Amino acid sequence: MTAAPPRTTAAPARGGEGPPAAAPWAAAVRSRAPWLESASRRAWFRPALAAVAGVLLALAFPPYGLWPLAAVAPAALFVLLRGARRKRDAFWLGTAFGVAFFVPLLWWLSNLGILPWLLLSVIQALMLGGLCLAVPPLVRLPAWWLWAAAWWVAVEALRSRVPLGGFPWGRLAFSQADAPTLGWASVGGAPLVSAVVAVAAGALAALATARAARRTVPAVALAAAVALGACGTLLLPSAGEADDERATVAVVQGNVPRARSLEEQARVEMVAENHIAATEELVEDIDAGRVERPDLVLWPENATDRDPRNDPYLSAEISRVVDDLGAPVVVGAILDAPGDRIRNAGLLWLPGSGPGDYYAKRQLVPFGEYIPMRSLLGGFGDLQLIPRDFEPGDEAVRLDAGDVRLAESICYEVAYDGQVRDQVRTGANLLAVPTNNATYMRDDNLGEPEQQLAMSRLRAVEHNRSTLVASTTGISAIVTPDGETVDETGPWRREVLTAEVPLRTDETLATRVGSAPEWAITALAAGALGAALYLRRRDAGAATEGDAGTEGDAGTEGVSGSGS
Repeated sequence: MTAAPPRTTAAPARGGEGPPAAAPWAAAVRSRAPWLESASRRAWFRPALAAVAGVLLALAFPPYGLWPLAAVAPAALFVLLRGARRKRDAFWLGTAFGVAFFVPLLWWLSNLGILPWLLLSVIQALMLGGLCLAVPPLVRLPAWWLWAAAWWVAVEALRSRVPLGGFPWGRLAFSQADAPTLGWASVGGAPLVSAVVAVAAGALAALATARAARRTVPAVALAAAVALGACGTLLLPSAGEADDERATVAVVQGNVPRARSLEEQARVEMVAENHIAATEELVEDIDAGRVERPDLVLWPENATDRDPRNDPYLSAEISRVVDDLGAPVVVGAILDAPGDRIRNAGLLWLPGSGPGDYYAKRQLVPFGEYIPMRSLLGGFGDLQLIPRDFEPGDEAVRLDAGDVRLAESICYEVAYDGQVRDQVRTGANLLAVPTNNATYMRDDNLGEPEQQLAMSRLRAVEHNRSTLVASTTGISAIVTPDGETVDETGPWRREVLTAEVPLRTDETLATRVGSAPEWAITALAAGALGAALYLRRRDAGAATEGDAGTEGDAGTEGVSGSGS
């Protein structure tokens, strides 16, 4: 009996993902940079490259704004993960990338303390590291770069939901406020923008790892992905049209004392007085004919540090300035709630009648507006400065003032697709993002307000709505539906912005389809991963059977030969 021929394809190692794909640049590295080839054999080399890629991704976001790196950095991670031979290699590559990305991206969080900044960064990095285990199986599939791009969007979807309501900061879409890809937000929201960028990243990775004779397809794919991103400029809503209904709006930035510590910030009591004074200056400008009387005025988040409805003096002062203004004001207020709780709200204050409807923030900040497991954690460090939890709102609320129908996303909420979409779907024709960034700006780092402004610009395009950003300390801005900032304030100063903006009620495709694109892309990633795991298990089983058959044939032949 003739022995079975030896197998030419090695079975994947136990717990591994098979041999890495051949790198076309390997020969060039060996001949021209032998020191680099030697370094590449070190255990630290590939995680170090992953960390460099993570830093590059951080540079794609404000305040740096090098948005093309949003495709380059994930491409580098895909290349590294494609060569990961073991599960733990994929995990550590993803974790190194994540730490190097989130630590600089969230540098502004260090104002709250080094521990919360690093803890959140490491938690996000570990999540990414764990999810990177899915990439090596995916790269064994045809058109692997497409499934890797879908995986990235699925990762963002998961991070935006868990744990504790998720943390959407750092999604690729939020780096694209100045990029041509921004227009895709009007079609499929932030998930589709991320997908377009991730497809370019995947195609770039495929081109970088392809053999010379097989570079045509990934090169064409990369060119198509770049062209697809560029087509986003054709999808941007117009800044204004002749038949638009319009309104004059004002954004008040009253400023607060530039406290040096959280404890000092918590004791600031002049915030309401500052915004009243800034609004009085607006009244003087109106009376002098320097500006037009606005149809609506927006104050920032926490513009009052106590419930103005239950404080006779504060109520009288706000009523006085609103009556002098002759226009409704949406006051960012701390409102009393049952059970010794409070609400973070936008409170509509009308001339002559006082406080009316309000929207209460629904997406609260863990460890900022409430303490999970308060009995266990509430006594630690600066958490003691949060003596009671906020009560979340339970529904979307529209604030109506004449022709203006306002939807609010308070501060942190602007990062959440569903919250903004629910507010717009109430029939709103104007978006507002009141915020309080004072805590995150004490070291002169403008990362947080600039990142938040970029998100607000994306939301303007996504829903074809003019968007007002009002901050206590900066950056406040007025954004048109095409995502352009027509005016903005500097940090740590008192300023009032006024502008005429279009009011629109038409829903974009993104508003109508909601989260469907995100779920569809996530389903593609899950299906591809399931197929990859099935094929790997089938191949491993075939390899085991083949090895067993080879051993059996060899044994039979040996017995027969000895008996001849």
